[in-house]
Amino acid sequence: MTTWLITGASSGLGRALAAHVLASGHEVVATARDTSAIDDLKAAYPETAMAVPLDVTDTSSVHAAVEAAEERFSGIDVLVNNAGYGYTAAVEEGEDEAVSRLFATNFFGPVALIKAALPGMRHRGHGLIVNISSVGARITIPGGGYYSAAKAALEGLSGSLRKEVEPLGLRVMVVEPGSFRTDFRGRSADRSGIRIDAYDEVLGRAGSSALGPQRGAPDKAAAAILRAAEAAEPPKLLLLGSDALDGFHAAAADAAHDVGRFEQLSRSTDAS
Repeated sequence: MTTWLITGASSGLGRALAAHVLASGHEVVATARDTSAIDDLKAAYPETAMAVPLDVTDTSSVHAAVEAAEERFSGIDVLVNNAGYGYTAAVEEGEDEAVSRLFATNFFGPVALIKAALPGMRHRGHGLIVNISSVGARITIPGGGYYSAAKAALEGLSGSLRKEVEPLGLRVMVVEPGSFRTDFRGRSADRSGIRIDAYDEVLGRAGSSALGPQRGAPDKAAAAILRAAEAAEPPKLLLLGSDALDGFHAAAADAAHDVGRFEQLSRSTDAS
């Protein structure tokens, strides 16, 4: 039995993961700004489920949630940074305050949780940090620049964190979902109040859209995350959905092709 702390557990992938982990016999600290949406999980699993209010942008709230988990279950084995939301805007349309809020939730929130959970994990000599990113960090669709940037920042941090904590017995896994059947494009999305007509077509405001169908099933994603987390050596990167896998390969091929075209120019800048 392991103890999981999952942020953003009131809906979507976070809730599906909390339910699946509990059904598999593990302990879950399910967190959300409004815990009423997860009271049913606590009622269904009174011995192994705990609902804790958490605003990932509030440092005191973050520390209180981690302390509550460690007091109830004696530690956190798996931290899942899932809480987040989207923001649609051409880069030129980005609103400074909205972008700051986006980064506060999607990047600095996970950082705060990681820093709060690490002392206990280091003391016990084991633990897994799962950072839910997005294939959007890789395929960078029009209108998703700020969201992609926040997720890319989380992935960059994850890579360095992994190298810092693996010698201590800890693991870090990044999860890149594709498009799943959740509220991500609805309730969990924000949109710039600035609209520049020149971007209407490329952002899909003129009848076409850069976004494809939502094919992913959250319950299947939850099962995949648990299976990967329980592997003897969890993957550094877990892609979820055929669209995420296809996007990964397309982005990698495109980058390799462009780098290859200018390989000699890149090498020409060496001093000797």
